[in-house]
Amino acid sequence: MSGTKPAVPDLVPSVLDVDPEPLIEELVNGLQQAVRVRLRKRGAVVGLSGGIDSSVVLALCTRAFGPENVLGLRMPERDSADDSSALGSLVAQSLGVETTAEDITDVLEALGCYRRRDDAFRELIPDYGPGWKAKIVLPPILGGDSYRLFSVVAQSPEGQEVRARVTADTYRQIVAATNFKQRTRKMLEYYHADRLDYAVAGTPNRLEYDLGFFVKNGDGAADVKPIAELYKTQVYGLAAALGVPEEIRSRTPTTDTYPLAQDQEEFYFSLPYQRMDLALYSRMNGYPPESLAATIGISVDDAARIYADIDAKRRIAEVLHLPALIVGPGSVSD
Repeated sequence: MSGTKPAVPDLVPSVLDVDPEPLIEELVNGLQQAVRVRLRKRGAVVGLSGGIDSSVVLALCTRAFGPENVLGLRMPERDSADDSSALGSLVAQSLGVETTAEDITDVLEALGCYRRRDDAFRELIPDYGPGWKAKIVLPPILGGDSYRLFSVVAQSPEGQEVRARVTADTYRQIVAATNFKQRTRKMLEYYHADRLDYAVAGTPNRLEYDLGFFVKNGDGAADVKPIAELYKTQVYGLAAALGVPEEIRSRTPTTDTYPLAQDQEEFYFSLPYQRMDLALYSRMNGYPPESLAATIGISVDDAARIYADIDAKRRIAEVLHLPALIVGPGSVSD
């Protein structure tokens, strides 16, 4: 019937499919333009976590500038997973890229990172001490309440698990202390970038960039961010074409921040990245909750709850993305 508004098409997982080679070419050309022309730098420094994002960024930079103009920086500390540094070395070796290791444990000790964090854990779990491990987690979003609060999950040296609800003050102290890690790593990335006349290449994907899963002036800082418009599903789609080793492509995404092993789902996103990618795409492109629910097999109420969580995280991200605000005569006030 003439004038009838077309129905919104069904949401399908294939919307996030990528044709790797044309996209890689576009990203490589963009990197060359950004770094060589606009920033007038010779190459790039990439902080390596052993994860998929930093590995893909390293591979893109290698194609853009040649392996001789890229430095992979491994920055473990005492809470890092045993395989993080080894996997960072693995991807660099597969690409012919030089790596440098900077163990940041002593720096973090001097800053009081571990002490300040553990003091906060101890406020919630008085027995917390040497040999204990802990992390903070969110409850599941599916089938849960709309108002979710963080908890500490701790493990004693004997393997006993203890949980405690996190208060607002202790949460802020725990996060503030652990943020030393990302900011220390970024400081070292810029040291090496300055000495080599390189740019710092950031590694956030669209989920992290758009939903605020980064530390301001820490892993959120960079001169160029080549995958910030790619969903994590798409990052994985590029990885094989770029030669990222299977050991990294099959690894579960982690935060690699707390003494107790922790994945990104339980700490921030509350869904596996495949579902979270579709949820963010759906929300940003105007699909109703009913469409998301049908696509990923959840209830409409859960889909609406996910949308509300996305909206809340994007409000946080908006503040994190702000540059320093200038105040005074002639400044913009709103």
